[in-house]
Amino acid sequence: MINLKEKQVINNLKEKLINKTATLGVVGLGYVGLPLAVEKAKAGFKTIGFDVQESKVEMVKLGENYIGDVVNEDLAAIVKSGLLSATTNFDQVAKADCVCICVPTPLDEHQQPDTSYIEASAKSIVPYMHKDMLIVLESTTYPGTTEELLKPILETSGLKCGEDFFLAFSPERVDPGNLIYKTKNTPKVVGGITPQCTEVGAALYESILEAPIHKVSSPAIAEMEKILENTYRNINIGLVNELAILSNKMGINFWEVIDAAKSKPYGFQAFYPGPGLGGHCIPLDPYYLSWKAREYGFHTSMIESSMMVNDRMPEYCAERASKILNRHKKAMNGSRVLVLGVTYKQDMADYRESPAIRVIEQIEKEGAEVVYYDPYVQKYRERGNVKHSESELTANLIEGSDLIIVTAAHTNVDYSFVQQHAKAIFDTKNAMKDLKNRENIELL
Repeated sequence: MINLKEKQVINNLKEKLINKTATLGVVGLGYVGLPLAVEKAKAGFKTIGFDVQESKVEMVKLGENYIGDVVNEDLAAIVKSGLLSATTNFDQVAKADCVCICVPTPLDEHQQPDTSYIEASAKSIVPYMHKDMLIVLESTTYPGTTEELLKPILETSGLKCGEDFFLAFSPERVDPGNLIYKTKNTPKVVGGITPQCTEVGAALYESILEAPIHKVSSPAIAEMEKILENTYRNINIGLVNELAILSNKMGINFWEVIDAAKSKPYGFQAFYPGPGLGGHCIPLDPYYLSWKAREYGFHTSMIESSMMVNDRMPEYCAERASKILNRHKKAMNGSRVLVLGVTYKQDMADYRESPAIRVIEQIEKEGAEVVYYDPYVQKYRERGNVKHSESELTANLIEGSDLIIVTAAHTNVDYSFVQQHAKAIFDTKNAMKDLKNRENIELL
C-alpha cells in the first residue's frame, strides 16, 4: 500500500507535469527520439536531447532537421526559444525530472536481440540519477527487458525502483511517413514496475500528447503488446507473400484478389505483398519473441514460418526478374537493371533493412549491372559499399536498361513515362496499377 510520503512524491511530479515546470530528457535522437523530444518541447516543457553522435546533436543545436516526420519550422522555433537543447554530455540528466530512452535495439549477426544500446544508455544515466525521477524505456524489445535488464542497472545508483525512482515501459508507435497518425495523436500504452510507476508514466504522456493513454499492469504486458502489433503484421504479410507466389504460378492477379477481398466490410484487413520487409520494427520484432520463447522451451512455429517467407522474398524477386529477362532472350548476367526506389516505404528517405537493397544484392550476384533511382535517397551505404542514385529519371536511362524493377512505390515518380520508355518492367509494389497500357508490365 502506498504511504503518504510516496503519494506526496507522485503528486509533486504530476503537478510539475501539469504546470509544465518539469524538465524532460530524451536519450537517442533518431526516428523515435527526435519527434518525441520535439513534441515535449512544443507542449511547453524544457527538453534536453541526449545522443552519442555529435553530428545529430550539432544539427539539433542549429535547428536543422534530419527526420522526415519532424516539421523543419517546428524544430527551428523550439530550439530558438530555448525549449529544446541537445548534448552528448549525460551529466545534464541530473537536471531532468523524466527521461525517455529511445535507442536502437537491432539484431546481432546470430539474429538475437542486441540490447547493448539500452545497457549503455542506462549506465550513462546512473551516475546522474536522483530521487523522484521517472525513467521510461520506449525501445522495442523482448518481454522482460525493463524489469530483468534495465531495472538492475538503474538500481546500481543506490536508488530503489518504486520507492526512490519510477520506471516504466511505453512502446514507441512511430509510423514514418504516415500523414494522419504522428507521435502527438497516436494512442500510448504505459506499463510501470509498480502501479505508482504506471500512474506517473501515464501522467507524463497525458501532459504531452493529444491521444488517449492506455495503462497496463506491468512493463512485460506493454513489451509484449508492441511485439504483438508487429508480429501480427509480419504474419499477415507473410501470408499474402506466399499467396502471391502461388497466384503467380496459377496465372492469377493477386492484387485484384486483395481488392475483391477488402470489399467485405468486416472480418478482413488488407495486407499487400512486396519484395520483403523493411524498417526497424516489423522484420526484427518477431525475432525478439522467438528468441525469448526458447527460454521457455517454446517454438513460435507460425511466426517463424512467416519470417521464412518474408526473408526469402528478395531472392524470389530476383528469380522472377531473371525469368522476365529470359522471356526477352536476355540473361541476367550482363544485363543492365534499373531499380526504382531503395527505401522500405514509399515517399520517405528511410532505407533501414530495406528489401530493395537485398534485391539489388541478389541481382548483382547473378552478374547484372544494377543502377537505381530514388528521389529520396541520393546515396546509401550497405556492407561498407556506397551506391549513388541516378540524378534524373530520363528516357535514355530507362531505354538503356534491359529491365526496370519497382521496389518502392514513390508517388513522385512518373510511372506512365517509365512505362512508355521501358523494355520490360517488374512491378513488385503495384505502383503502376492505374496504367491502362500493361504490355511490358509484370506484377509480383
